[in-house]
Amino acid sequence: MAPPLTVTFAGGATGPWRIESMSSISGEALPVAERLAMDVEPMVRRDVAWSLRGVVSNTRYTTAEELNALNVVSPPLRRPEAVCAALIPIRKSDAWWSMAQDQRRAVFEERSQHIARSLRYLPAVARRLHHARDLGEPFDFLTWFEFAPQHAAGFDALLAELRASEEWHYVEREVEIRLVRDET
Repeated sequence: MAPPLTVTFAGGATGPWRIESMSSISGEALPVAERLAMDVEPMVRRDVAWSLRGVVSNTRYTTAEELNALNVVSPPLRRPEAVCAALIPIRKSDAWWSMAQDQRRAVFEERSQHIARSLRYLPAVARRLHHARDLGEPFDFLTWFEFAPQHAAGFDALLAELRASEEWHYVEREVEIRLVRDET
């Protein structure tokens, strides 16, 4: 198994992604920024309004069957046509974290159908989850999505479905950052 991959997202004045919008869905907003950089090495930048770190590691809340289904249809990141992106940092409530793993899994998939809903939008939307809670970050999860402009409406539909689920009753802070990658 590969070692965990630590990723830093930095909102500031530089980076290949232009921030189109930043919306606080729930809780405190992030400071305004114009651009986003995403690096796998620790960043030392002076032009950042904020930075968030997360780790790509082992899967959680996913059965072997679900993981296989996701792997079969999940596209890679950085596809040339996927010039739209969204970074959605999420922090869940103490009530979420006080539940046992099997209880969180029941809310996550059995009742909210997080994976089943997401599968319907693959391979149009590429995604990667970054765990941040154990790093002492202000968010528990940093969710990164990439898609082509013609799939933006589908991505919006996915967000609406997930936000209407039981799982989202446990979200106490969520920021939605929409981005466009500069054509080079």
